[in-house]
Amino acid sequence: MLKGLFSTPRAETTAPQFAYPLKLNLGCGFKKMPGYVNVDHFAGSQPDLVLDLESLPWPFPDSSVTHVTMDSVLEHVGQNPAVFLAIIGELWRVCAPGAVLDITVPHPRHDHFLGDPTHVRPILPATLQAFDQVLNREWVAGGNAATPLGLQLGVDFSLENVNFVLDSEWLPKFTSGEMTSEEIVKASRSQDNVIAELQFKWVAHKPPRA
Repeated sequence: MLKGLFSTPRAETTAPQFAYPLKLNLGCGFKKMPGYVNVDHFAGSQPDLVLDLESLPWPFPDSSVTHVTMDSVLEHVGQNPAVFLAIIGELWRVCAPGAVLDITVPHPRHDHFLGDPTHVRPILPATLQAFDQVLNREWVAGGNAATPLGLQLGVDFSLENVNFVLDSEWLPKFTSGEMTSEEIVKASRSQDNVIAELQFKWVAHKPPRA
Protein backbone atom coordinates (compact mmCIF):
# COMPACT_ATOMS: atom_id res chain seq x y z
CA MET A 1 0.00 0.00 0.00
CA LEU A 2 1.24 3.45 -0.81
CA LYS A 3 2.10 5.78 2.03
CA GLY A 4 1.34 9.45 1.39
CA LEU A 5 3.22 12.10 3.33
CA PHE A 6 3.36 15.89 3.13
CA SER A 7 6.41 17.37 3.58
CA THR A 8 22.83 18.15 -26.47
CA PRO A 9 25.92 16.53 -27.03
CA ARG A 10 25.50 12.94 -28.21
CA ALA A 11 25.75 10.07 -25.79
CA GLU A 12 29.10 8.39 -25.35
CA THR A 13 29.28 5.18 -27.35
CA THR A 14 31.59 3.19 -25.09
CA ALA A 15 31.02 2.11 -21.52
CA PRO A 16 32.60 4.65 -19.15
CA GLN A 17 35.18 3.50 -16.65
CA PHE A 18 33.31 3.64 -13.37
CA ALA A 19 33.33 1.31 -10.38
CA TYR A 20 30.33 -1.03 -10.44
CA PRO A 21 27.69 -1.34 -9.13
CA LEU A 22 26.63 2.22 -9.87
CA LYS A 23 24.50 4.92 -8.38
CA LEU A 24 23.20 7.32 -11.04
CA ASN A 25 22.15 10.94 -10.66
CA LEU A 26 20.40 11.36 -14.02
CA GLY A 27 19.83 14.87 -15.32
CA CYS A 28 21.97 16.22 -12.50
CA GLY A 29 22.43 19.74 -13.86
CA PHE A 30 24.52 21.60 -11.31
CA LYS A 31 23.26 19.43 -8.41
CA LYS A 32 26.06 16.89 -7.98
CA MET A 33 25.75 13.99 -5.55
CA PRO A 34 28.84 12.41 -3.97
CA GLY A 35 29.06 8.68 -4.53
CA TYR A 36 26.91 8.92 -7.67
CA VAL A 37 27.77 9.12 -11.35
CA ASN A 38 26.37 12.55 -12.17
CA VAL A 39 24.89 12.49 -15.68
CA ASP A 40 23.58 15.37 -17.81
CA HIS A 41 23.26 16.26 -21.51
CA PHE A 42 24.61 19.78 -20.86
CA ALA A 43 28.40 19.67 -20.82
CA GLY A 44 28.49 23.13 -19.25
CA SER A 45 27.25 21.70 -15.97
CA GLN A 46 30.44 19.57 -15.86
CA PRO A 47 28.81 16.21 -15.13
CA ASP A 48 30.81 13.02 -14.70
CA LEU A 49 29.22 11.82 -17.94
CA VAL A 50 27.68 13.82 -20.78
CA LEU A 51 24.67 11.83 -21.95
CA ASP A 52 21.39 12.60 -23.71
CA LEU A 53 18.87 10.35 -21.94
CA GLU A 54 16.88 10.06 -25.18
CA SER A 55 19.91 8.62 -26.99
CA LEU A 56 19.59 4.88 -26.39
CA PRO A 57 21.02 2.55 -25.30
CA TRP A 58 22.84 4.10 -22.37
CA PRO A 59 26.48 3.08 -21.86
CA PHE A 60 25.88 1.07 -18.70
CA PRO A 61 25.82 -2.73 -18.40
CA ASP A 62 22.65 -4.67 -17.65
CA SER A 63 21.66 -4.79 -13.96
CA SER A 64 24.60 -2.60 -12.94
CA VAL A 65 22.76 0.16 -11.06
CA THR A 66 21.52 -0.03 -7.46
CA HIS A 67 20.21 3.53 -7.03
CA VAL A 68 18.86 6.16 -9.42
CA THR A 69 17.99 9.77 -8.64
CA MET A 70 15.95 11.81 -11.12
CA ASP A 71 15.18 15.23 -9.66
CA SER A 72 12.91 17.25 -11.97
CA VAL A 73 13.96 15.17 -14.99
CA LEU A 74 11.30 12.64 -15.98
CA GLU A 75 8.82 15.33 -17.00
CA HIS A 76 11.38 16.66 -19.54
CA VAL A 77 12.00 13.47 -21.56
CA GLY A 78 10.11 11.41 -24.09
CA GLN A 79 7.65 13.83 -25.66
CA ASN A 80 7.05 11.04 -28.15
CA PRO A 81 5.35 8.25 -26.13
CA ALA A 82 7.50 5.60 -27.81
CA VAL A 83 10.65 7.38 -26.63
CA PHE A 84 9.27 7.73 -23.10
CA LEU A 85 8.50 4.01 -22.95
CA ALA A 86 11.96 3.22 -24.33
CA ILE A 87 13.51 5.27 -21.51
CA ILE A 88 11.50 3.29 -18.95
CA GLY A 89 12.75 0.12 -20.62
CA GLU A 90 16.32 1.39 -20.40
CA LEU A 91 15.93 2.16 -16.71
CA TRP A 92 14.71 -1.41 -16.26
CA ARG A 93 17.66 -2.82 -18.22
CA VAL A 94 20.36 -1.05 -16.21
CA CYS A 95 18.73 -1.49 -12.79
CA ALA A 96 19.82 -4.35 -10.56
CA PRO A 97 17.20 -6.44 -8.73
CA GLY A 98 15.76 -4.30 -5.94
CA ALA A 99 17.25 -1.07 -7.29
CA VAL A 100 15.65 2.03 -5.78
CA LEU A 101 14.70 4.99 -7.95
CA ASP A 102 14.07 8.31 -6.21
CA ILE A 103 12.03 10.48 -8.56
CA THR A 104 10.92 14.06 -7.98
CA VAL A 105 8.61 15.92 -10.38
CA PRO A 106 6.57 19.13 -10.25
CA HIS A 107 2.87 18.64 -9.65
CA PRO A 108 1.02 19.07 -12.98
CA ARG A 109 -1.37 21.62 -11.47
CA HIS A 110 1.44 23.84 -10.19
CA ASP A 111 3.01 26.81 -11.97
CA HIS A 112 6.39 25.06 -11.67
CA PHE A 113 5.10 22.54 -14.20
CA LEU A 114 2.82 24.75 -16.28
CA GLY A 115 5.31 27.58 -16.73
CA ASP A 116 8.24 25.57 -18.15
CA PRO A 117 8.09 25.11 -21.95
CA THR A 118 10.51 22.17 -21.76
CA HIS A 119 8.08 20.03 -19.74
CA VAL A 120 6.58 17.47 -22.10
CA ARG A 121 4.34 15.33 -19.85
CA PRO A 122 2.86 15.23 -16.36
CA ILE A 123 4.04 12.44 -14.08
CA LEU A 124 1.50 11.16 -11.56
CA PRO A 125 1.41 8.10 -9.28
CA ALA A 126 -0.76 6.35 -11.88
CA THR A 127 1.94 6.95 -14.50
CA LEU A 128 4.45 4.89 -12.55
CA GLN A 129 1.93 2.29 -11.38
CA ALA A 130 1.28 1.40 -15.03
CA PHE A 131 4.64 -0.43 -14.99
CA ASP A 132 3.78 -2.65 -11.98
CA GLN A 133 3.16 -6.22 -13.16
CA VAL A 134 1.26 -7.20 -10.01
CA LEU A 135 -1.19 -4.37 -10.57
CA ASN A 136 -1.24 -5.11 -14.30
CA ARG A 137 -2.39 -8.67 -13.69
CA GLU A 138 -5.08 -7.42 -11.33
CA TRP A 139 -6.28 -5.00 -14.01
CA VAL A 140 -6.40 -7.71 -16.65
CA ALA A 141 -8.27 -10.11 -14.34
CA GLY A 142 -10.76 -7.42 -13.35
CA GLY A 143 -11.37 -6.10 -16.83
CA ASN A 144 -9.82 -2.72 -16.00
CA ALA A 145 -9.20 -0.63 -19.13
CA ALA A 146 -5.88 0.74 -17.81
CA THR A 147 -2.95 -0.18 -20.07
CA PRO A 148 -0.77 -2.90 -18.44
CA LEU A 149 2.52 -1.40 -19.59
CA GLY A 150 4.63 -3.53 -17.27
CA LEU A 151 3.38 -6.71 -18.89
CA GLN A 152 3.53 -5.26 -22.38
CA LEU A 153 7.11 -4.01 -22.04
CA GLY A 154 8.43 -6.79 -19.80
CA VAL A 155 9.39 -4.42 -16.99
CA ASP A 156 8.33 -4.50 -13.35
CA PHE A 157 8.53 -1.52 -11.00
CA SER A 158 6.50 -1.02 -7.84
CA LEU A 159 5.63 2.39 -6.42
CA GLU A 160 6.49 2.06 -2.75
CA ASN A 161 5.97 5.61 -1.48
CA VAL A 162 4.59 8.97 -2.56
CA ASN A 163 5.43 12.20 -0.78
CA PHE A 164 3.48 15.40 -1.46
CA VAL A 165 5.45 18.63 -1.03
CA LEU A 166 3.05 21.48 -0.40
CA ASP A 167 3.33 24.95 -1.90
CA SER A 168 4.54 27.51 0.64
CA GLU A 169 1.12 29.18 0.65
CA TRP A 170 -0.60 25.95 1.69
CA LEU A 171 1.95 24.38 4.03
CA PRO A 172 0.94 26.53 7.07
CA LYS A 173 -2.68 25.43 6.64
CA PHE A 174 -1.56 21.82 7.10
CA THR A 175 1.06 22.30 9.81
CA SER A 176 -1.31 24.44 11.91
CA GLY A 177 -4.07 21.84 11.71
CA GLU A 178 -6.36 24.20 9.82
CA MET A 179 -6.67 21.57 7.07
CA THR A 180 -6.23 17.80 7.14
CA SER A 181 -4.19 15.88 4.60
CA GLU A 182 -7.44 14.63 3.05
CA GLU A 183 -8.71 18.18 2.65
CA ILE A 184 -5.42 19.27 1.11
CA VAL A 185 -5.53 16.45 -1.44
CA LYS A 186 -9.14 17.25 -2.27
CA ALA A 187 -8.23 20.91 -2.81
CA SER A 188 -5.36 19.91 -5.11
CA ARG A 189 -7.83 18.22 -7.46
CA SER A 190 -9.67 21.47 -8.19
CA GLN A 191 -7.14 24.23 -7.48
CA ASP A 192 -3.73 25.08 -8.86
CA ASN A 193 -0.57 25.60 -6.79
CA VAL A 194 -1.59 23.47 -3.81
CA ILE A 195 1.01 20.71 -4.16
CA ALA A 196 4.36 21.88 -5.52
CA GLU A 197 6.17 18.56 -5.98
CA LEU A 198 5.63 14.83 -5.98
CA GLN A 199 8.40 12.59 -4.65
CA PHE A 200 8.32 8.90 -5.52
CA LYS A 201 10.18 5.82 -4.34
CA TRP A 202 10.09 3.33 -7.24
CA VAL A 203 11.62 -0.14 -6.94
CA ALA A 204 12.79 -2.45 -9.74
CA HIS A 205 11.81 -6.12 -9.46
CA LYS A 206 13.82 -8.79 -11.29
CA PRO A 207 12.71 -11.42 -12.12
CA PRO A 208 9.02 -10.40 -12.44
CA ARG A 209 6.99 -11.07 -9.33
CA ALA A 210 4.48 -13.92 -9.21
